[in-house]
Amino acid sequence: MAFDLESLSEATSGAVGALLSTTILYPLDTCKTKYQAEARAQGQQKYRNLSDVLLEAISTRQVLSLYQGLGTKNLQSFIAQFVYFYGYSYFKRTYLEFSGSKFIGTKVNLIVAAAAGACTAIITQPLDTASSRMQTSAFGKSKGLWATLTEGTWSEAFDGLGISLLLTSNPAIQYTVFDQLKQRLLKEKLKNTQKGSSPQALSAFSAFVLGAISKSIATILTYPAIRCKVMIQAADSNDDGAKKDRRRSQKTISGIIYSIWRKEGVLGFFKGLHAQILKTVLSSALLLMIKEKITRTTWILILAVRRYLFLSRGRIKSA
Repeated sequence: MAFDLESLSEATSGAVGALLSTTILYPLDTCKTKYQAEARAQGQQKYRNLSDVLLEAISTRQVLSLYQGLGTKNLQSFIAQFVYFYGYSYFKRTYLEFSGSKFIGTKVNLIVAAAAGACTAIITQPLDTASSRMQTSAFGKSKGLWATLTEGTWSEAFDGLGISLLLTSNPAIQYTVFDQLKQRLLKEKLKNTQKGSSPQALSAFSAFVLGAISKSIATILTYPAIRCKVMIQAADSNDDGAKKDRRRSQKTISGIIYSIWRKEGVLGFFKGLHAQILKTVLSSALLLMIKEKITRTTWILILAVRRYLFLSRGRIKSA
């Protein structure tokens, strides 16, 4: 079986970038998720600002609980980014080979990115749900991955899958914008790139700026769906059995939309937008910056491994 080495290089570097950026920004991600998951009840809310979540962790001496679910999140991020980058790169290269085009258009890019995103969402949804439940559990009361996944039915592990599939438009928009801007910056270099040579890479600063711009645009356009997804996946660790069952029965897209509309109004769909932009822009920018900087190294390592395996195979045949 022949592997697409460039797609493998893209996937590996993207996954490593996701792992590092997720770990660095995880406390911010936990604060953001708990803030988004809270629904205003009778005009009252526990967290008025994103900083209130951090202050609660400090006041209750549960600062380390800001990292609850980090292992699950890292596992989900690594697998998700590997699958996404491999699928995106592979689908794009396949299209270019069959169409004979040198560059991929915006519309096709969106379709390719959405297809890669759909594959990613289906494969990683249980880990995504578990991670959200861990983060939104009361500080110090988060369960392990297996306990979290098995505390409900198997179908509940896929809570929010419908919205996750809808949200494939988010990375589709993000990476389309990023890729188009990147192509413009590297247009002259791409013309001089010979087949089989190392892919051209952006500078760290350029990758950071383009990553921030592309993610901001995607986040603003898809944020209402993002908040609905967090609320669907949120843990019910503080509820009694009857109340928990009632809340789970309401965890449908239509139920969550009605709940937000009734309790918080139109602006409720954008609660925590600033926190989402701050976290996702920093995370995406770091991911893409790290990915661009290690892509060349990853490419060289993959070629070295392939050469080693080829030489080893040759020695075995000649023996």
